[in-house]
Amino acid sequence: MTEKIESSTLEQAAEIALQQAKKLGATAAEVGVSQSNGLSVTVRQGEVETLEYNNDKGLGLTVYYGQSKASASTSDMRPEAIADTVKAALAIAKHTEEDDCAGLADADLMATQFPDLSLYHPWDIDAEKAIVIATECEQAGLEVDAKISNSEGGSLSSHQSAYVYANSHGFIGKTLSTRHSLVCTLIADDERGMQRDYWYDMARDAADMQSAKMIGQRAAKNTLRRLNARTVKTGNYPVIFAADIAPSLFGKFISAIRGGALYRKSSFLLDHLDKKIFPEFIHIHEQPYLLKGLGSAAFDGDGVTTNVRDFISDGILQSYVLDSYSARKLKMKTTGNAGGVRNLTIDSGALDFKALLKEMGTGILVTETMGMGVNIITGDYSQGAAGFWVENGEIQYPIDEFTIASNLRDMFMGIQAVGNDIESRGSTQTGSVWIDNMMVAG
Repeated sequence: MTEKIESSTLEQAAEIALQQAKKLGATAAEVGVSQSNGLSVTVRQGEVETLEYNNDKGLGLTVYYGQSKASASTSDMRPEAIADTVKAALAIAKHTEEDDCAGLADADLMATQFPDLSLYHPWDIDAEKAIVIATECEQAGLEVDAKISNSEGGSLSSHQSAYVYANSHGFIGKTLSTRHSLVCTLIADDERGMQRDYWYDMARDAADMQSAKMIGQRAAKNTLRRLNARTVKTGNYPVIFAADIAPSLFGKFISAIRGGALYRKSSFLLDHLDKKIFPEFIHIHEQPYLLKGLGSAAFDGDGVTTNVRDFISDGILQSYVLDSYSARKLKMKTTGNAGGVRNLTIDSGALDFKALLKEMGTGILVTETMGMGVNIITGDYSQGAAGFWVENGEIQYPIDEFTIASNLRDMFMGIQAVGNDIESRGSTQTGSVWIDNMMVAG
């Protein structure tokens, strides 16, 4: 059973760091202190393959000496070790080049409300219980069909963490959170060789996860449906990105509107604010206050209040993704997104998954993408993929070893519908996404 985490000692360490920084002449300072503990276990073929415990602490400090900046870190929370870390950071800062945009976020933007977002749900689980659950998960998958010939195991992870951010504006914010997951990966054989697939669940509260049996059986179903895969004829086809991989598509959109990419002029969406880049029915927004949300937070990495925010409304780009530094570089205002977007949400339409297939008629359902073939500077998109051939609105057979290619501009504008089969296991919530046309190379 994991040891309960307390944030009070982290707050003390943060205060010591800030006091030392002020005492030694820093113009300003900010500090993040974290602690996490938990366990992970993997069972393969009924035997324990790995069992890991972790209990980590860390303090990261950034000091500003005029417009010069430097950072240092330590895992030693003793006052003298923290003082040494502050001295090291200041020594570096005095030799770094000045940056007009360096500094803390403005004091009047600091968060003042800290609602309970229900992020902390410790799981009373020890190694023995974790092994039993992981074993049950794997066994449930292996028993589905004799064609399931092997396993990469069932893996359970349970972790809790505390994080404190403080700065010399007098701001201090703390977050207690938990994250639990269970995954099963299975292998089946056919004439063409081995096929592998998986299923998982993840949640703040273990009570919200699917049962071990359900996860194992879904992993088996996913693996079996990939057997006897065929090739696809090269051509242009409509494509549906399944709900569990569709978040990667919107992740590329967020990467292209991040402040860092914009001020470096390395984004295909440079100078696209207030321009239409999606169809009118697309609404993309963030919801940082979702209860139990995997991306929920009351303040960002700069201590700035997070906000419900539209990125796309009526297909038009409403906002970039900015922290305080990138906002200054762009002569704009921070959007409270230091550290990322919190619970990115793509509103779904009326169609469920089956209706989406029926509306598409003939085309490709993509269930897996591979590779790194996306260029955020140009928007060019090319990925290896696997999935299913769809005809007459029905899945006909699995296909693999093909490539899908287009440009993200065309893909975004070519979205025909977003299904209501919402994927909610991560920090992006979306249904399956139907795109009108992509180049497919078999």
